Amino acid sequence: MTLDHFWLLFNGLSTTLEITFFSLLFGSMIAVLLTLAMINKIPGLNLLARTIILLFTGTPLLIQIFLIYSGPSQFEWIKDSFLWDYLRQAKVCAIIALSFNTAAYSALLFKGAIESVPRGEWDACNALGMNRGQTLAVIVPHAIRRVLPSYSNEVILVLKGTSLASSITIMDVMGYANQINGQTYDALMAFSAAGIIYLGMNGILILIFKQLEKKALAFQS
Repeated sequence: MTLDHFWLLFNGLSTTLEITFFSLLFGSMIAVLLTLAMINKIPGLNLLARTIILLFTGTPLLIQIFLIYSGPSQFEWIKDSFLWDYLRQAKVCAIIALSFNTAAYSALLFKGAIESVPRGEWDACNALGMNRGQTLAVIVPHAIRRVLPSYSNEVILVLKGTSLASSITIMDVMGYANQINGQTYDALMAFSAAGIIYLGMNGILILIFKQLEKKALAFQS
């Protein structure tokens, strides 16, 4: 493996970051909806939220990616609909799988953070005559500070999880590593180089979240 091969890996860096960004964006939105459904115990939606969480936390991410990528093509009504324009794209399928996967885990983190807020704060809101929405508006900022360290780990897991996207033909960092391995038969160097890139990205994320945690603590004090 030459230095040119190493730089070739960076061709997939933008794809890796794109999948990570959109997966976290959509995943956080879905997680908020799942959390609200569980916290407010909305009939029907509460059961749906818990079912989604069970499915996506109880099965491997790789299987989820394969099912979302290969599954829709088995249904003619999907292929005949506008959805097929999106579901035929490997990148879209990877983002959908990662979004729901991280949403399931994040919803559990968010729910736990909200429930960990001291009961006294809930009672104070009730004593002031606040409704459910107003109470959550007060409680959620406290919960965010509590969940930040755990959520940073989830962000890192999503970034590492994008490496599985190469299994459905996506040319991200891992996809190029597989290509280089096929050309040079030097698996040790190809995947070690890819590992170094992932390690660097994870290191940057850790530093960013450390700064966010410090600011959250400073704001709290």
